[in-house]
Amino acid sequence: MQVLTKRYPKNCLLTVMDRYSAEVHNMEQVVMIPSLLRDVQLSGHGGQAQAEAPDLYTYFTMLKAICVDVDHGLLPREEWQAKVAGGEENGTAETEEVEDESASGELNLEAQFHLHFSSLHHILTHLTEKAQEVTRKYREMTGQVW
Repeated sequence: MQVLTKRYPKNCLLTVMDRYSAEVHNMEQVVMIPSLLRDVQLSGHGGQAQAEAPDLYTYFTMLKAICVDVDHGLLPREEWQAKVAGGEENGTAETEEVEDESASGELNLEAQFHLHFSSLHHILTHLTEKAQEVTRKYREMTGQVW
């Protein structure tokens, strides 16, 4: 387990990232047999499973993959685009869009920063909660007491 040498404010992005990483690593230590999570749905509000929601195994693998990026950084842009988009079509359109914004002078970096920062904060908080739910559900399924 890692010990933080510096304390950050509660809503600091670094705190949220550390919390997410710690929760995913905890999930990985608890979930010894990930295949048990296949075809198991998280219960929504009122105990009902959400229609067409991913199973816990999908959450487990997604949370682990995202944690690698959080812990070790992003792939170079070209590799990431190839992995996600599966081709160069999206990368070319995205580059043209950024060039159009820069050329027109409408690029407001501060506003974009705040939008992406708040979105990242929200997403990491949500993913942390999902990691906690996967861990809790696995413990319920296996009869582990905590």
